Amino acid sequence: MTSSRPETPLLDTVDTPTDLRRLKPEQLRQLSDELRSEMIDAVGSTGGHLGSGLGVVELTVAIHYVFNTPEDRLIWDVGHQAYPHKIITGRRDRIRTLRQGGGLSGFTKRTESEYDPFGAAHSSTSISAALGFAVANKLQDKPGRGIAVIGDGAMSAGMAYEAMNNAEQAGNRLIVILNDNDMSIAPPVGGLSAYLARMVSSSEYLGLRSLASKVARKLSRRVHSGLEKAEEFTRGMVTGGTMFEELGFYYVGPIDGHNLDHLIPVLENVRDSEQGPILVHVVTTKGKGYAPAENSADKYHGVPKFDVVTGEKAKSASGPPAYQNVFGETLAKLAETDERICAITAAMPSGTGVDKFAAAHPTRAFDVGIAEQHGVTFAAGLAAQGMRPFAAIYSTFLQRAYDQVVHDVAIQNLPVRFAIDRAGLVGADGATHAGSFDVTYLASLPNFVVMAAADEAELAHMTYTAAEYDEGPIAFRYPRGNGIGVEIPAQLEKLEIGKGRIVRGDEKGGKVAILSLGTRLEEAKKAADQLEAKGLATTVADMRFAKPLDEDLIRRLAASHDVLVTIEESAIGGLGAHVLTMASDEGLTDGGLKIRTMRLPDLFLDHDDPMKQYDEAGLNAPHIVETVLSALRHNSAGVEEARA
Repeated sequence: MTSSRPETPLLDTVDTPTDLRRLKPEQLRQLSDELRSEMIDAVGSTGGHLGSGLGVVELTVAIHYVFNTPEDRLIWDVGHQAYPHKIITGRRDRIRTLRQGGGLSGFTKRTESEYDPFGAAHSSTSISAALGFAVANKLQDKPGRGIAVIGDGAMSAGMAYEAMNNAEQAGNRLIVILNDNDMSIAPPVGGLSAYLARMVSSSEYLGLRSLASKVARKLSRRVHSGLEKAEEFTRGMVTGGTMFEELGFYYVGPIDGHNLDHLIPVLENVRDSEQGPILVHVVTTKGKGYAPAENSADKYHGVPKFDVVTGEKAKSASGPPAYQNVFGETLAKLAETDERICAITAAMPSGTGVDKFAAAHPTRAFDVGIAEQHGVTFAAGLAAQGMRPFAAIYSTFLQRAYDQVVHDVAIQNLPVRFAIDRAGLVGADGATHAGSFDVTYLASLPNFVVMAAADEAELAHMTYTAAEYDEGPIAFRYPRGNGIGVEIPAQLEKLEIGKGRIVRGDEKGGKVAILSLGTRLEEAKKAADQLEAKGLATTVADMRFAKPLDEDLIRRLAASHDVLVTIEESAIGGLGAHVLTMASDEGLTDGGLKIRTMRLPDLFLDHDDPMKQYDEAGLNAPHIVETVLSALRHNSAGVEEARA
């Protein structure tokens, strides 16, 4: 009697795409199933983006099977769907470190692998980058294509079309794969559409098309033009894609992105084609192959750790409300009595809390898609016509609309309200999503008011203050995550513009003054406790405003304290820089005052637990204490040296 040994899973034999290409086509279905199971198990233990990766499992396998990666440069737009790609490009042994300190990034990252030729975590950059790779290879007479995989949601950003408008120069070196997982622009997908896609991408069809084009050129211009338009119209009628043809792409599709028997031959035809650039339209299902994800409203786009068998997500401990929900609910309440208030978001309604506003005031909520530039100028138009628009945009995404902030809002002094979510460090999403620069890039602009909330009650007050402020642009920033448990009063306070508050100590006298902007205030209070225990009388001020500064408060604290420390969750150029400029202009340090500024370091911090990130940044209570003690030691040394 013989015992049969279990077969080795195919995934165990695939460490790189070179191993994948040794498999037979009929084995790819099994490999895809194993890859999907591996991804579900990994994300179940780490949390992260799940639905988008599940939707591209077969597409990932097909691309690496057909194309010669990494020589052919594969770029995943945004990159949050690249977990299957990471598993089969030499990183399976680290896949359970996703988004953990020291582990794999949740997005593509150049320093991680040669299979990640371009780092991406913001949307709609892939076609531009792939075009750059394709043209560079063409100019250097090197082999290799640029392959961009871009989702239909990312196609709402103008940058994608700007790139496509310039793509013709790349010729057949550029391939764009449109991953349509919402069926927003796709006709029904089935056997007929798959047959048509294979037909129009085949060498026979393309050869005949090229021959016909050459013959047509020998005819009159009018006949040639008519034949071209007839051929384009006919293909557009049966396959779609006329818009892409107008942008210079040869369109193939739509095809079923989960059917390897359809995907492989089409991609092989595209690979071998002399035609180009080419756009391949594949239709996929977000969350494919995992019932809890497929049945979920958000398709498990971003999830905490979860039970792989049941799909049940780990419940976070109950506690204070999330900052974005405080904003959304406060704005919705204010809009009940002010019909001028409206809200704009750029494809992040739940992430910004605008979904709460939209539920109460659907006609005054606008999701413009991944189009921050348009969103800001749209808000400027609303403001110019008497509305009170709130542009609720993540700090890191608002960077994409900086020209519009300057040109369309600040110069015209229009009262657009900017609700800046995800200010400061953001944990697992890392450097690409950190809100490090908004204080610097907004507080440098004339006409702007810039606020930062220290807690959820302050956020509610600032939302109300912004709603009532009609003199020009005003911004308020707040972090990712939950508040600290401060009760939000029923009667909101309209803050006096440019005025801070003392929250600890006496402004009339003390050894140390800490000027805090934003949610480092709690750490500033902890530091004050430790300094008081050392016999150092400490005053803590919540500055509230980075611009305009509370200059009177700063002067009083400077005159009555030996050391003044500023602290903020933003890069150089923010509160500290403005305080130093004021101190220099007015000679506040001439009497021996020591000023120290604490801010984010001049580097991009990798993903980690937020508390660890702030430890690395040197912005927690122990770092404040050491900064003060160092300044005092320096002061004492200077006094002793002067006496000597």
